[in-house]
Amino acid sequence: MLIASQMEPTYARRVYPCFDEPAMKATFNIRIVHDPSYVALSNMPAIDVSEVKDENGSLWTVTTFNTSLKMSTYLTAFVICDFDYVTRTERGNEIRIWARKEAVKNGYVDYALNITGPIFSFLEDVLNVSYPLPKTDLVELPDFGAGGMENWGLMIFQEASLMNLPSDEFTSRKAMIALIVSHELGHQACEILRFFFCLFKWFGNLVTMNWWNDLWLKEGLASYFEYLGAAFVEPKLSLDKIFYAHVVQPVLREDSETVRALSESEDKIKGSFSLMSLFDNITYNKGASITWMLSGFLTEKLFIRALTSYLKEFSFSNTNQDDLWTHIQMVVDAQDEVQLPASVKQIMDSWTCQNGFPVLTLNLTTGTIRQEQFFNKNNRKSTDSYNNTWIIPISWMRNGSSQALTWLDKSSKTFPEMQVSESDYDWILLNVNLSGYYRVNYDQLNLKRLARLLENDPKAIPAVSRFQLIDDVFALTDFGYVPIETALELTKYLAKEDELFIWNVVLLNLIPDNLESTLKNYEIYPRLKKYLLKRMLPIYHYYAGFIHQNVDALEDDYFAQMYLEKLFATACWLGLQECLDLSSELYAKWMDNPEYKIPFLIRRTVTCYGVAVGSDKEWNFAWKRYNHTDSVEEDEDILLYAMSCAKEPWLLYRYLQYGLSDTLFSSNCTSAIISHVVTKDIGHRIAWEFVTENWPLLSQRYGQELLHDVLKVMGRFVKTDAQIQELQVFYNATLDENEREAITVLLESAKFENIERRKLLIKVASWLEKNVDD
Repeated sequence: MLIASQMEPTYARRVYPCFDEPAMKATFNIRIVHDPSYVALSNMPAIDVSEVKDENGSLWTVTTFNTSLKMSTYLTAFVICDFDYVTRTERGNEIRIWARKEAVKNGYVDYALNITGPIFSFLEDVLNVSYPLPKTDLVELPDFGAGGMENWGLMIFQEASLMNLPSDEFTSRKAMIALIVSHELGHQACEILRFFFCLFKWFGNLVTMNWWNDLWLKEGLASYFEYLGAAFVEPKLSLDKIFYAHVVQPVLREDSETVRALSESEDKIKGSFSLMSLFDNITYNKGASITWMLSGFLTEKLFIRALTSYLKEFSFSNTNQDDLWTHIQMVVDAQDEVQLPASVKQIMDSWTCQNGFPVLTLNLTTGTIRQEQFFNKNNRKSTDSYNNTWIIPISWMRNGSSQALTWLDKSSKTFPEMQVSESDYDWILLNVNLSGYYRVNYDQLNLKRLARLLENDPKAIPAVSRFQLIDDVFALTDFGYVPIETALELTKYLAKEDELFIWNVVLLNLIPDNLESTLKNYEIYPRLKKYLLKRMLPIYHYYAGFIHQNVDALEDDYFAQMYLEKLFATACWLGLQECLDLSSELYAKWMDNPEYKIPFLIRRTVTCYGVAVGSDKEWNFAWKRYNHTDSVEEDEDILLYAMSCAKEPWLLYRYLQYGLSDTLFSSNCTSAIISHVVTKDIGHRIAWEFVTENWPLLSQRYGQELLHDVLKVMGRFVKTDAQIQELQVFYNATLDENEREAITVLLESAKFENIERRKLLIKVASWLEKNVDD
């Protein structure tokens, strides 16, 4: 048994009577009465442990904690557990990491212990801060919805995010731990001794936002610092590439559809949004991206100087974003190296108080850049609501040499220095290394020149800019700004591309995970196979060499940890014989010796294709391993997926039947099995028939949710009214009226999407036909 608290945003009021608002700070005296066989932890160190008897004569332990410094209610915390801990001292601060006894004994928390102290020191040095508390406890809970919480002095994490198996030398797991720990320490590092005037708590604990509408000041800034902290403890990480691949690119995709600005008025949030909905990617990742852009145009030196002064002034009190802009303005005014086109408030409000972000369109003949809000032009709605303008920093490069930063502070502006000559070798690149939070739409002339440059000398464009160029042009295609052919032209050079994170963004756009089964049904598949495999072979062979000879050499290659699986899965999906043979070979090796470990980086692909190209013997082995008592959860998930890869219909049908059995599977596995099978090219009909035949039993166990999940996948295959009719007949018989209406709408929109997709795939197929031999 275990008790742990999570007070943010508004749960402290459920634990003790309080004015539960971030602006109302107090000191806290906490005392906990608990079972003697457990330990109690809170924000501060325990100062007294005594015993007391209750009226039944039972003995209880009373743990009393030191008075806290002044802080918001949402940061108070306690844990009562029977965990063990490991400890070290860093600059006088005792750091303890608590976890289940066996996890501590097996060394699973040692990595987190080894990096926490150095991250603390790094943050203290960067921000000129001393950490005021004598102790910091980090507690790893078997399950914790928030992932990580920065309670001052008692940080709480989900076990999975902090544990590193000593044998698990893989950087991606370490990197994730480093990111989460530095994010939460970013909140911590400076709850300051009240006697020290200058110390800094950047975001949240010491200087708290007035109210939750400026949550991004805490979370966005911490998200920015988490990458600096992680790169410090794991210097082999390519920080900029990881930041763009994990933070900027995903949030640009999401933010183009969002209606919420980073900073909204209190009234609007109280009227339109729930508080919990603010803890989203806009707050964390857009906040971090905007901060990165701000630090870029100010320079990191000025940015840190401004943050330090802001924290000095507002220690133990509350602020809104304008207070931060004021302090940045003071630092800017006191120097003359960095010149801004407007006040810091005007520039930054354009990014934080408006929803969405801009796309810049560059005309090379005239040197004119125009901005507009990036929105989906395929949704033929009125564009009235898309008239925001931003004050935009533009980093740019001409023919490989970096140019001075320039600004676009109105809807369009001509830059004579950006007019190009007739020469095919005169090219321009905007938003170099994705330093600004926007997309770029080049005219055909520049795109042709960039495509030619990529084919001749891809390294002339920095890696992050190649990533961004491809991601931008596919996003522009999706939203109706440019034809798909324009995006495809930029993929011709890929045989020379050796960066996995760039390959990953190409494959996600060309072969989205949710479309693999549909793409196989079209004439596009053989052309795509020929076109892509020709370009993938160099990078495939490079990494296959490691898999064959020395997979441990990839231990420090973060992107191999993250993206190699997608590359190998695509190669096998495209039918590359070497990939299928490799999967069979490694799977057979595992069957011969169950102690053998298939390389973690491609385990999911190998087990899937090992089953796919095998017979019932391979399937039965996977089933046996799944039921093996000591298989770990991660392997169980992989096996659950692999068994749905069988190519024999009867095996899939038997697998679904097994899924119905209470004794063979827990209930959440059954819906996972159906979801896995329904996404396979031969599985979707089998799964659909299985669901309709067994619906009374399934609905009793899983209710409508399972049906919605299955329907979403089935929807991808709906191309005609007759197919909708078939699904409709089933729903009419099983659902009540209001649910039927929702389903009808869902199916109609699926049909529309499929018809549009078909038109798109016809264009892609015809482009591939012309270019497949280039």
